[in-house]
Amino acid sequence: MTRESMEFDVVIVGGGPAGLAAAIRLMQLSQEAGSSVSVCVVEKGSEIGAHILSGAVMEPRALNELIPDWGDKGAPLNTPVAADRFLLLTEKMALRLPTPPQMNNHGNYVVSLGNVCRWLAAQAEALGVEVFAGFAAADVIYGDDGGVRGVAIGDQGVQKDGSPGPNHQPGVDLLAKYTLFAEGCHGHLTKRLIARFDLRQGRDPQIYGTGIKELWEVDPAKHRPGLVTHTAGWPMDAKTYGGSFIYHLENNQVAVGFIVGLDYWNPYMSPFDEMQRFKLHPKIRPLFEGARRIAYGARAIDEGGFQSIPKLVFPGGALIGATAGFTNVPKIKGSHTAMKSGMIAAECVFEALAAGRGGDELARYPEAMQESWVWQELRAARNIRPSFRNGFWFGLAYSAVDTFLFRGKAPWTFRHHPDHAALRKAADCPPIAYPKPDGVVTFDRLSSVYLSNTVHEEEQPCHLRLKDDTVPVAVNLAEYAGPETRFCPAGVYEFVELEGRNRLQINFANCVHCKTCDIKDPTQNIDWVAPEGGGGPNYPNM
Repeated sequence: MTRESMEFDVVIVGGGPAGLAAAIRLMQLSQEAGSSVSVCVVEKGSEIGAHILSGAVMEPRALNELIPDWGDKGAPLNTPVAADRFLLLTEKMALRLPTPPQMNNHGNYVVSLGNVCRWLAAQAEALGVEVFAGFAAADVIYGDDGGVRGVAIGDQGVQKDGSPGPNHQPGVDLLAKYTLFAEGCHGHLTKRLIARFDLRQGRDPQIYGTGIKELWEVDPAKHRPGLVTHTAGWPMDAKTYGGSFIYHLENNQVAVGFIVGLDYWNPYMSPFDEMQRFKLHPKIRPLFEGARRIAYGARAIDEGGFQSIPKLVFPGGALIGATAGFTNVPKIKGSHTAMKSGMIAAECVFEALAAGRGGDELARYPEAMQESWVWQELRAARNIRPSFRNGFWFGLAYSAVDTFLFRGKAPWTFRHHPDHAALRKAADCPPIAYPKPDGVVTFDRLSSVYLSNTVHEEEQPCHLRLKDDTVPVAVNLAEYAGPETRFCPAGVYEFVELEGRNRLQINFANCVHCKTCDIKDPTQNIDWVAPEGGGGPNYPNM
């Protein structure tokens, strides 16, 4: 069976805030000019929003610019932030501190970002955008000149050995004059583009956190719509970056999450178990007593900020949104900056198309980004996250000085180092004893994955590939005590004994597509590639 191809003016990879904002802006410009532009958005999740996971408190700045009458059009920004709280936790106490200016959420909204994306997709389709959900972009297509020509959708019905199964269907090649990559944090195609075009030359490496999130239905007497709480301190040690969020949405729902910086040093650390332990704090647990957990998910978060933004363009395409690293870490927000980057890219693409161009490098896009409020915002925040590499107390003190004295204009820039290189050998680190799940407030991985509605076709090839299958036992287990069994929040990796020998078993059907393994593996031996389209989590309201 031969592969078919489809031609568009613009192909956008990823149906998140950046990709959908870019698609909408392209169609708006086309309508204003009385021209015709063909735009396709391809999304690997079973539907738009299925793979979207964020806190989320949304700053509507970019949305106000893109769709000023979003309220009249039914955008699901239903819960204005009513109050902010910032707590410093010890093991038994919670000290309320002044809310940092970056975390002042007046005028923002507590949302399900997945539902916001579903709404954005409807707006895009109404404008004429073709949205293909359930199709995974498996590879980049390059032209004879070496530039990006589009993306290849992965085949369906491939068996474990790579051969076509009885229900095999070849994928489609989506070709375009320009391809925008909006894959979200640590996109698998973006990773290849960065290597091929050397997009990190002169830039810092990207660094990340892993966010674990649960959605709960709580006692109405304990529910305060619009209350936003962030915590720092316990259960993190003073060397490790991390903290929590608790957001009260509508309908007695509360989103709770915990983020651990992936530059953590102790291989015995488990971000999933840190999140479970956090809920046991005496000032936190009462909210979840008598409540019901209704959803679970996990996702890596880009934390490098300004100094980790790669070169954004290459022949035939550009990087937008979180795949380029536009998250504002002190704000704990990235949807507004992601959307704005997509809007700016769309304007540059439309300008190029109107001039009869295609397949070249969009030099105007990085220039326009540097002229935007996104650049100003990220530059001002650039030193706060890396300051915590010197410990929690130094980072807290420096953040105050940087914010109030230098106002983000310090004459220096702190540098980043790769997350995987921070992990120490197990022999040099203390083991961490985590409480056993009680099944009431705290839970195990497998029952959590069940709530993520994760589904993969189990006969397909494993999408978590080892560059060297001897490394997990010979290096990771022997020297680092098998950290993949702990840094994965979905129980994908486990060491089993077979005929007296250890081997790594990969339960890829559990994968929630968080990308943590690809980032934190100390030997960089794990390569996350796209499974069949439609696989992975199906988040209902995250």
